Amino acid sequence: MAQEPIILDWQDKHAELFGNHMIRLKHRLHESPIFTDEALARLIERIPREHYHVNTMNQEFHDPTSWRDGEISGVSGEEVLAAVRGGKIWVLLQRVAEVDAGYKAALDQVFAEFEEKVPGLKTFKQKMSILISSPKIQVYYHCDIPGQSLWQIRGRKRVYIYPNTAPFLRQEAMEKIVLNEADEQDTPYQPWFDDYAQIVDLEPGEMLHWPINGPHRVVNYDCLNISFTTEHWTTALRNRYANHYANGILRRSFGVSNPQISEAGPALWAKLALAGAHRFTGMQKKNRLTYKVDFRVDPKAPFGMRDIEAYELAK
Repeated sequence: MAQEPIILDWQDKHAELFGNHMIRLKHRLHESPIFTDEALARLIERIPREHYHVNTMNQEFHDPTSWRDGEISGVSGEEVLAAVRGGKIWVLLQRVAEVDAGYKAALDQVFAEFEEKVPGLKTFKQKMSILISSPKIQVYYHCDIPGQSLWQIRGRKRVYIYPNTAPFLRQEAMEKIVLNEADEQDTPYQPWFDDYAQIVDLEPGEMLHWPINGPHRVVNYDCLNISFTTEHWTTALRNRYANHYANGILRRSFGVSNPQISEAGPALWAKLALAGAHRFTGMQKKNRLTYKVDFRVDPKAPFGMRDIEAYELAK
């Protein structure tokens, strides 16, 4: 028996828009049993420490200095959900398809449908991450390196998507992210950027796909939100990543003040070779980002969390 499609309202025009412009589509995964409270609670209990983040932040305005990292050790999945529902917490569960076959099946089908509908699209390194977040919580301005889509399961959120060009996204900022000198959340933001954003109120059963590296931020409405992201790579995306990586090396090690993006030919091959050598032959030890963890999820505590003695976590 053929599987029911996940994407419900695809049109031919979306194939031309995919990867270059924002697309808003309907899907049916908000009805799937893999996103019930029971399923999510069991997933929370199984997720490895290196594959999750728990955060809190200022809800009133954009304040990256208020961003804090926490942990869920010793807390049941049901307790985590209760803390999120009544607190001020943002939980990110990464690489969930490696933990549970249900999420793997959904991820595989999503990209099988995309590849069937978009001529020439071949993806690899597909991943799914689940976001469980409190009412009114924000995700601050940032950009992602792979291709990215956001799928809404429960609740409502407002999504701001910005142009992927300067001044909204500068080449130097991308270089810092790919070289692991900065986190995606460190992407510079100014409030006036909002005047140039595409703004979407995302409902359950809807998804968004936006241009590569498109900066974005999210604000939850006054309700618990459950959503997930999918990410993927293509040869073109890999080449763009290598460009940013190599340009960062050229800027830092060779004093090149304005390295350019090389789309094809010998210049691209040289960028691929430089990035590959730097990453894989030990020319320079790869940076690791460190996070200061200073709270633990606790549904009985104010805002669903309590302070703990701070420690550093490297990823």
